Amino acid sequence: MNTDLFLGKSDLGHGVPVTLQSRYGNRHGLVAGATGTGKSVSLMVLAEAFSRIGTPVFIADVKGDIAGLAMPGTPGERLQQRAAQLGLGDFRPEASPVIFWDLFGELGHPLRTTVSQVGPTLLARMLELNDTQAGVLDIVFKLADDEGLLLLDLDDLRALLGFAQENAKDISQRYGLIAGQSVAAIQRALLRLEQAGGKRFFGEPALELADLMRQDMSGRGVISILAADKLILSPRLYSGFLLWLLSELFETLPEVGDLDAPKLVFVFDEAHLLFQDCPPALRQRIEQVVRLIRSKGVGVYFCSQQPDDLPSEVLAQLGNRIQHALRAFTPRDQKAVRVAAETFVPNPAFKVAEAITTLGVGEALVSTLQDKGIPTPVEKVMMAPPRCRMGAITPEERAAVRARSPVGGRYDNEVNRESAYEILSRRAEQAAATREAAKARPEADNTAQRGGWLKDFLFGTGRRQGAIEATAKSAMRTVGNQLGRQILRGVLGGMAGGSRRR
Repeated sequence: MNTDLFLGKSDLGHGVPVTLQSRYGNRHGLVAGATGTGKSVSLMVLAEAFSRIGTPVFIADVKGDIAGLAMPGTPGERLQQRAAQLGLGDFRPEASPVIFWDLFGELGHPLRTTVSQVGPTLLARMLELNDTQAGVLDIVFKLADDEGLLLLDLDDLRALLGFAQENAKDISQRYGLIAGQSVAAIQRALLRLEQAGGKRFFGEPALELADLMRQDMSGRGVISILAADKLILSPRLYSGFLLWLLSELFETLPEVGDLDAPKLVFVFDEAHLLFQDCPPALRQRIEQVVRLIRSKGVGVYFCSQQPDDLPSEVLAQLGNRIQHALRAFTPRDQKAVRVAAETFVPNPAFKVAEAITTLGVGEALVSTLQDKGIPTPVEKVMMAPPRCRMGAITPEERAAVRARSPVGGRYDNEVNRESAYEILSRRAEQAAATREAAKARPEADNTAQRGGWLKDFLFGTGRRQGAIEATAKSAMRTVGNQLGRQILRGVLGGMAGGSRRR
């Protein structure tokens, strides 16, 4: 099956349809443009088109307007006019199958993962650790593996850090130096992450990737929308989460080669946050994932204001481009326009750099991969309108969508099973009880010793008599002496008295 995703028509007079072939949907893409030029609408058009051919989509909703995919649009006059200009005879308002997610569990189902699944490298970026502190975090994760301790939530990691600090000497000899200052710095960073919402992100039940790759009963791909209006306020947590999810897809999904359509399309909005202050090792990892994940059937689409927000190594992997207007008000803006123009295959019909600055809302420069994976010359395109609502939805509408979600029963209730925190707490209690028992034992021994001495003193031992025996003997001697004297006096007195009576 070779399905074309309709994006719009060239408005250079000949009205040529501009499409994206589904078999090249996993070759990644870029949607760029200044604020207010129509990037979000283009993302919605892409998401709807992929959903209609059965491809699930994961997309972050930074401003709250992407949620409109869950509701049918309003057939206004301007919308109908554009549909007629583009020759969309079957155009009608319709909703897409949607599942809402939210790291905070407020605007969608809670989306969680475990500390172990995130790993020390990404977690160090979320915590904004330096190299020394990141090294300590590596040691702690290795210690957890060797000790068989599950790291599920932040309480587990905090408990293991405390254990490592208490046993720093032994652990340093086995794994490497653990400095108390580094452990304290990580603990403070954990507190900041927890205050930013990380406590709800780490835990169970953890997200199962299969729930992002669903189809509805009619065969349409389900669009998973992540509420990110609060999450974007913590850029490291936002970018770290999306990068973790992308890495999980890369490491979990099997190789599938070239498919007729992607298994999943992953949209990374505000992509500049991913590469901002990114360590070289992590940046290399991102480039590797983007380069290789297409063989797993996953297409990655970045959305950003400026094309140069992304490294050239990543830009080189993005075969499908939708460029909305850029404004050349500053030297940096002018450079960005030149960079954007140079990334397209030139079209002799117009000057690309000039066209970028004169595009209207809903217009874009588009280049996609066609037969044999060759990019088409750039076209100036009037973009197709989405069939869904272009705007936010009400809390009641969101609640209704969430109520009929197929995954709510699995994720809405948190689970807290035995892990590092519980195990280390039990060990600490047992150690404290042992210390108390050891402390009480000498006192009992002293009491026993004092009791034995008193017994020996009172009753004596085999080699010497006790106080009671000595006292008894003394009393008997005293009594005997007094009785003897009385008898003697009696005898002597009798004898003396008898003599006198005679």
